[in-house]
Amino acid sequence: MPTHDTRLDTVRRIGRALADPTRATILLELLDSPQYPADLAEKLQQSRSNVSNHLSCLKDCGIIQGHTEGRKVLYSIANQELKDALNALLEVTLEHTTDVICIDDCNTVEEYASRRGNQP
Repeated sequence: MPTHDTRLDTVRRIGRALADPTRATILLELLDSPQYPADLAEKLQQSRSNVSNHLSCLKDCGIIQGHTEGRKVLYSIANQELKDALNALLEVTLEHTTDVICIDDCNTVEEYASRRGNQP
């Protein structure tokens, strides 16, 4: 079993990987179906090199994998268990209303508590 610190570092690394809007969009696309980088670049209106950098980040985190098909690489979610977990996370999170205040929308913890109606 990994140590608490190792697990914490992993959660932070995954959080940073998913916090980027382009990587989050790529992840959603890959949850729908495997994709080629060129197709993702076109859908996201990004350069191929930019998309490739984001794919590398997600791959380095173990979230996605690439399968070489001739001269192309087809990217997908790393495995079915992870795909199921990501879909479950989305489903649970979507059960909350979209007007819920996220701490990222606030400048301080005190502002977050105040906007939620709590004392800091």
